[in-house]
Order: sequence, then structure tokens, then C-alpha cells
Amino acid sequence: MPIESITASYIYDSRGNPAVEVDLTTEHGSFRGLVPSGASTGIHEALELRDDDSSLWGGKGVTHAVRAVNEVIGPELTTAKIEETKQKEIDEFMIKLDGTPNKSKLGANAIVGVSMAVCRAGAAAKAVPLYQHIAELAELPSDKFVLPVPFFNVLNGGAHAGGSLAFQEFLVAPIGAKTFEEALRIGREIYHTLKSLATEKYGSSAGNVGDEGGIAPDIDSAEEALDLIQEAIKVSKYEGKVRIGMDAAPSAFARKCNDESYKYDINFKRPSDGAEWLSGEQLAHFYNYLIEKYPFISLEDPFAENDWESWSKYYEKFDLTKVKIIADDLTCTNQVRIEQAIEKKAADTLLLKINQIGTLSETIASAKLSYANGWGVQVSHRSGETEDNFIADLAVGLRTGQLKDGATARSERMSKYNQLLRIERELGLERAVY
Repeated sequence: MPIESITASYIYDSRGNPAVEVDLTTEHGSFRGLVPSGASTGIHEALELRDDDSSLWGGKGVTHAVRAVNEVIGPELTTAKIEETKQKEIDEFMIKLDGTPNKSKLGANAIVGVSMAVCRAGAAAKAVPLYQHIAELAELPSDKFVLPVPFFNVLNGGAHAGGSLAFQEFLVAPIGAKTFEEALRIGREIYHTLKSLATEKYGSSAGNVGDEGGIAPDIDSAEEALDLIQEAIKVSKYEGKVRIGMDAAPSAFARKCNDESYKYDINFKRPSDGAEWLSGEQLAHFYNYLIEKYPFISLEDPFAENDWESWSKYYEKFDLTKVKIIADDLTCTNQVRIEQAIEKKAADTLLLKINQIGTLSETIASAKLSYANGWGVQVSHRSGETEDNFIADLAVGLRTGQLKDGATARSERMSKYNQLLRIERELGLERAVY
């Protein structure tokens, strides 16, 4: 049956900034989509429409995006009378309605909220779980489902925390667990051990957390952070079961030179005259040093989002038997950017963020393009999150086998982990593969 009504309003995300909430009604009930927001956003992301009125919410208001749903998308879609199960048709209708390359007219945050709500309505119309509906939309198997390995952000630096540490995220991935339930328990135990070790070593303030729940001690170097994480893994007795990931997020400390090359200021949180800035090659050598010394499994965004030369030149110089190179800011869940990265042999794993591109259909297409070219896919949250657990079902439905969703702290992160626990228990070990 066609959609009966679509309305939007604003709520607040985990950073206390306004966010779009969409409610969609069909004969089967009311369905909701809550839209997250990134802090270290890539310049190639679809546009998140903000009001830019400094007198309200410091310019972070979303009343224009809310109005786009209430006055344009809602009336047009309900008049079009497209069935809620026709996800791609609805998403393409909204893309055409916006008419811009980056959804800047209506706002990606308006469009994606509707797209998520439509997906939930479609699942209800078919009387199947959300993850199964997503699998069927993607034309992927639904006899068994893959529960993702959780990549827990346990220690923060960069744009997500204070302190001197340049690199944004340090993660632990329990690859040796037998079930998602066990993986979540391992992650929780390491996180709390790490927090205790940090407060013992650096004082009580070291237990303070960044935007995604990871602790944010005032430490200076990647080695110091990794040594602390290694100690937490050892004390928790999970050596050999857990690997480490890092999101460098270097766009925050990349410096474009006059010759169009890039330098990297890994001391960007302190005054610098440029003498210690690293070239792409020097930064790659530093990453390889870390990968050799610590049990790495992934390195996300090693270079700036437009530093194609470093991405393509140094990708094959990493030890790819040890580490996967994940593209986030480089690709922004955008098929054009993904195709470029594939052609240039710049990475081998896509970080998938639904609000980066703005519709579920485009998100599915980006994942399938990556699979078709031998890439892995890691579904990801955003630093400004909501209690919406949509990405948990997305990871299972798309069979990505990987999910990045922050630490085992803060309810906006735990809502996703708890949903995955429910899914695994619902499926049973016969149909749930970790």
C-alpha cells in the first residue's frame, strides 16, 4: 500500500546538536528514521543541511532540513503513491526531487531520514526482520546471516578528543571470538581494563571519554596509545584473540603545499613551523613501523582525502597480509569516488556510512560495487549519533562482517551492539555466522 504520511521534526544527537527525525505512516503502523552527524566529515560527502543561523544552536539548527521533509518530500511522496516496499524507486524519486549532485537542495539529512523510515516500513509490509528486508533489497542470501566483528573505538585522539594525540581512533577487534555475544563481552572487558590502567597511569581525568566513548588520555604519541592498549589486552587475557585498528583521520593535519603535494603535521595540536612535517612517504614508513610492532588488522584513512598520489603510491607498500586499508574520507560511500579508488588501487576496504551518500539504495550500490571488485566493507556509525540502531541491521543484511560503532559505553553506541545481540539470539547459532 502507498505511504499515508511523512513528517519530520528535530531531536538532539549525542553531542547535543539538533538532528532530523522522520516519522512515516502506512497501514502497517508508524516507522522512524533518526539521522546521525559526523564531526570529521569528508569534503565529498552529500550535504548535511544546517541552518547556519548563529543566533540559534550556534548555527547547527536543522529547521531547513525538517521543512524540506514536511513541505516538499512528504507531500510529493504521498501524492506519488509509491508502495513502501519499492525502496529504490522511492530513493530515486527523492534524488530527482532534489536535483543536485550532492543533495544540497533538500539536504542529505532530510532525504536519508525518509529513506531509513521507508526501509523499516517495507520490512513491516513484508512481515520480515529489517536485516532480512535489507538483504533482499541487496539481492544477497538470507538463509544464513553474518554477524559482524565489532571494531571497538577504545581510545580517542584527533578531532574527537582533547589532548596532544594526532590520530583519531584506536580500535580493538575480537577476531578470535566464536560468537558476537562473546566478542561484545571481550570488547567490554578490554575497555574497562584499559580505562583502569589509564587512570592509574595518567590520573582520573584519563578516564574521560571522547565523542565515541573511547577514553581520551592526554598522551603524545601513537606508540604510547598502542602500548597502553596492548597492556589492556594482556591483562584481560585476550592476547591472540584481538587485533588492533587505527583511524588516522589525517585530513585534520594534512597541509597542502604550493606544488600540490601534501605534508602531514602529526604534532598539529601544538605550535609548529613546518620543519617536522612528514611527506606521504615518511608517513607511510611510520605506519609500517607501527604495523610491524603491533598486532594490527586495519588502517583507516592513512592519507588525506585528496592526496591520491600517496594513497595509490603507498597502498601496495603496506604489508597487506597483516592489515586492511580502509577508505572513508577518500570515498565517502560515493560510487564515483569508489570507482576511482579501485582504478587507482588505493585501498581494499570501504567504510560504509549511510548518511554520507543520503539514501539506502545508494548505500547498497556502494557496498555491492566494493564486493564486486574484491573489497571488504565495514559499516560505520558517526561521531554525532542517535539511539537509532539501523546500522546494526544494515551490517547483518549486507553481510559485511565488520562494524565500527565506538566503545562499549554511551547508550547511542550500545543501542547498536544490543540490537546485534538480539539478532544473533533470534537467528540462533544455526543461522547466525560470526
